[in-house]
Amino acid sequence: MKLDKKDKTEILENAFSYIVVLAMFAYGVGKIVQFDGAINSSKLVSEMTGMELMWAFYGYSKPFVIVLGVLEISGGILMLIRRTRLLGSLLVSTILINVILQDIFYGVHVGALKAALIYQSLIFIILWFNRERVVKCFKILTSPGINRNSGKKFFLILFLSGLLFVGLRIVEYYITKW
Repeated sequence: MKLDKKDKTEILENAFSYIVVLAMFAYGVGKIVQFDGAINSSKLVSEMTGMELMWAFYGYSKPFVIVLGVLEISGGILMLIRRTRLLGSLLVSTILINVILQDIFYGVHVGALKAALIYQSLIFIILWFNRERVVKCFKILTSPGINRNSGKKFFLILFLSGLLFVGLRIVEYYITKW
């Protein structure tokens, strides 16, 4: 049995996906215990390193950290299934880009930054392998709707939309004021 280029690309894509999926599962499950006790610091905020500050932040709210872990695991599950791999790649990508930025700006261990960069690079390669589908989705998401309105109707819709916007902003102000 001879493998063609498409088969080899699929094998590579699967392997790259499995690497990212394993990491997302490990990090997602690890969130349950990773930040325990991180908030218990006798240091003042001004005395903390960036990493200590970030860990104290994550250690402050267990539900927040669990939600992050669930999102990591969910993204991994989506990446594991070929049909939902692109959706999972986009979800995991948003998480990883946030992790990469935190690792850079809060001075987290360089090994963690390198790992996140590797996983993000693998996702970029997966998206490149599927570039035709990605471009197709992007075109669908950014295509203009069919405008069947005449000039007067267009401006009426625009005007009424603006009025509704102002009204909703006023409601938002009064709801969030207290």
